[in-house]
Parts: sequence; structure tokens; C-alpha cells
Amino acid sequence: MNATPWYKQFWPWFLILLPGSVVIAALMTIKVAVDNPVALVAEDYYKKGKGINQDLSRITQARNLGVVFELTQQNDTLYLIQHGGPSDGAAIEVEFHHTTLPRHDRIMMLTQDASGRYPVPAEELVNGNWQVMIDAFDQSWRLQQRIALPVDQSVWFR
Repeated sequence: MNATPWYKQFWPWFLILLPGSVVIAALMTIKVAVDNPVALVAEDYYKKGKGINQDLSRITQARNLGVVFELTQQNDTLYLIQHGGPSDGAAIEVEFHHTTLPRHDRIMMLTQDASGRYPVPAEELVNGNWQVMIDAFDQSWRLQQRIALPVDQSVWFR
């Protein structure tokens, strides 16, 4: 009987390859999960929850004042244009929070240009869904809206 050794046959290697490929795929999945942690739960969730109540009063104040902003995009620049409320030309604070990538979040202090618009440099913002908050310089009111970049038509903050 002249049998070939097991390591020279096809079927043992085929049977070893199946579980081996599962182990490799699992290790790759673990590597991806470790390199890209999910930041869905904040560590200071209680403090943030208490802050939500303050935000609601600021949103109500914006409605009472009649503050309205329009967001448009021209090339690589977003423009915020104020259409209602007290327009004293003061600076505003704008926060862009990406829905899934917190490393792309931006907080900007904006001032009006010569035409009365607030230019927002959009090259720092990746395409996707954003939570945008517009605050008065003195933090007396706030507007917020979910948007998707790039913007192809005007987005209204009321």
C-alpha cells in the first residue's frame, strides 16, 4: 500500500482553510473595531442631560425674538444669512456636530462680511449628516437644525 502523506492531499488543507479563514476574518473585525471606537454615549451624560433643559429655554427665546437664519452654499463656502430677529451685526457661534464622526466636530465664531452674511468655511466639513447649532454671542438664544452636506438648496433655521 503506497499512500501519500496527509499534508500532500487536497481535502485536509481544504478543511483547515475554512476555520482558518474565519479566524482571520474575526481578527480583522476586532482590529477595525479597536481602531474606530463608537462614541455614542458621553461620559458626562448626567451633566449633558441637565444642559438640555437650558438649551430648550434658549430655543424658546430665539422663537420669541423671531430669529431666523438661512443657510446656503456657494462653491466651498457656506453662508448664514439672518432674516429675522435683532440684527445688530454681532458675532455668532456656530457648532457643527457630525452624527457619527466626533473628530470632525467644529465650533466657530463667525462675523458678518461686507454683504451682511456670515461665511462658514466648508472645506473643514466632510459630507454627511450634521447637527448645526447657531448661538448668540452672549448665549441668550439658540437655533438648531439637522442638515446634510453638501447643501443643494437653502436650509432654514427657525
